[in-house]
Amino acid sequence: MAKVKVYTTPTCPYCDMAKQFLAEHNVKFEAVDVSKDRKAAAEMIEASGQMGVPVIMVDKECIIGFDQQKLKKALNLK
Repeated sequence: MAKVKVYTTPTCPYCDMAKQFLAEHNVKFEAVDVSKDRKAAAEMIEASGQMGVPVIMVDKECIIGFDQQKLKKALNLK
């Protein structure tokens, strides 16, 4: 199974939608609040080149924003 990490903030509706999508598809993920974790925020910026959330890492693939099609492809979901 892929390792999934969601960089998020508490006020981001797209982050909530991404986490709900993953939960509905029974995908285990780690949610990291970048508003409270500076190290994680730096990791996210290095991986994505930007500061917006959500940033979703599926193994080493970086998906910027809540893009269902990219998530489905990265996770081999139908």
